[in-house]
Amino acid sequence: MTLHSLSSERSERLTKAGLDANQVEDLVRRTIEEDLAGGADITTASTVPEQQRSVATFTTRAHGAVAGLDVAAAAVEMVCGVEKCAFTIVRNDGDRVAPGDVLAKVEAPTRGLLTAERTALNLLCHLSGVATATANWVDAIAGTDARVRDTRKTTPGLRSLEKYAVRCGGGQNHRMSLSDAALVKDNHIVAAGGVAQAFALVRQAAPDMVVEIEVDTLEQLQVALDAGADLVLLDNMAPATMRQAVDIARSHTSTTGRHVLLEASGGLTLANAKDVAATGVDFISVGALTHSSPILDIGLDVHTVQ
Repeated sequence: MTLHSLSSERSERLTKAGLDANQVEDLVRRTIEEDLAGGADITTASTVPEQQRSVATFTTRAHGAVAGLDVAAAAVEMVCGVEKCAFTIVRNDGDRVAPGDVLAKVEAPTRGLLTAERTALNLLCHLSGVATATANWVDAIAGTDARVRDTRKTTPGLRSLEKYAVRCGGGQNHRMSLSDAALVKDNHIVAAGGVAQAFALVRQAAPDMVVEIEVDTLEQLQVALDAGADLVLLDNMAPATMRQAVDIARSHTSTTGRHVLLEASGGLTLANAKDVAATGVDFISVGALTHSSPILDIGLDVHTVQ
């Protein structure tokens, strides 16, 4: 099967959403090729007349938040050809949805539609699951000044899409890669010989880069503040200890005039999220957004055959 290229309109929509259209096209192409494994869609080719067309809808079967509609559209259009396919997005990425809500409608050759179905749904359901999980965390800390952030604990090859889904759910992205910000973690601290030493080495190597340091004690926090950290990650601290950390950081700000942001990480659940956010930390870091989110159940249902 020859797969088509993305249309200029689809590429523009993906770019406007902050995604790399070429990267999305490559991912969708490889995913469809993986499904075909060099052969054909045996079931569809056997049961569906070649000239048949269908009208179908992408419909939610659960409450959640949506992400990836243009990615799903790309899968259908790349199989069917954009000139043979009318894909209409009904809801927007980021929308909260309920069971029975129609997300998109498509009129296309039935064979192509069914061949693209699993790729389109796999990506749409997964990304919407990430967006839904993020929205749940955002709701859990509503009324506080804290914001939900993701991590680099992403599915290999899907980072940009998963982090896009986090944004759709109302969260914020942490660093996208190892090269766009520095995060000095416990193993770096051990290797460098201490918090201050690790910070100094990174600052020397990258004087203009934001440097975040992970600490697990209030003593380490003070060292990080004195060293000049821009952002401090409070690792596995109890809420009572976090409140002390916030007081220490605010005292440091009032003394030096340099505001340091605090990020809570480790041991966080939806049940304790509000308590953690209420300590005054700036961010709550949740790796589970991308590494453990269940899918949002979405179906593709054929309604009419032409």
